[in-house]
Amino acid sequence: MIRFCKRLVRAFRREDGTAAVEFVVAVPVLITIFMASFESGLLMTRSIMLEQSVDMTMRELRLGHYPLPDATLLKHEICKRTVIFKDCETNIMIEMTRISTATWSLPTVGVSCVDRAEDIQPVTALQIGQQNDIMLVRVCVVQDALFPTTGIGLGLPKDGNGGYGVVAISAFVTEPT
Repeated sequence: MIRFCKRLVRAFRREDGTAAVEFVVAVPVLITIFMASFESGLLMTRSIMLEQSVDMTMRELRLGHYPLPDATLLKHEICKRTVIFKDCETNIMIEMTRISTATWSLPTVGVSCVDRAEDIQPVTALQIGQQNDIMLVRVCVVQDALFPTTGIGLGLPKDGNGGYGVVAISAFVTEPT
């Protein structure tokens, strides 16, 4: 027993392997920081691409380039401009409402997103404005986080399947014909 205790004391006094301990402590922290940085960069890229595609599509709409626009056409046009979204046309929700210039009342509820876990498509209004109408467009695309258990992916509000909503809001005035 004494021999075993002496061996144990000698083992604790040895200094070889100290670099391995530092490696084991430091690398998980660095990998977590990298994963969080990558996730936040991807979220920002998705958000910017959605904003740009909504702006471009709404410009085409207000100039009258779409003869009879409906939700399917607008979904297709927005999704074809965003190449980074997976299953965009099934995970997108578009709401377009006319803003009354008499009351200037804006929608009070949050942006509706597709709930993939319940397979629910919320009912949203898609009003095509007349000449000089102010239109508010709200778009939500549900996407999965790359690293849902670390960094920013952990803190994002998610649906039942673990997807978070990327939201773009825009407003425009319908051009006179």
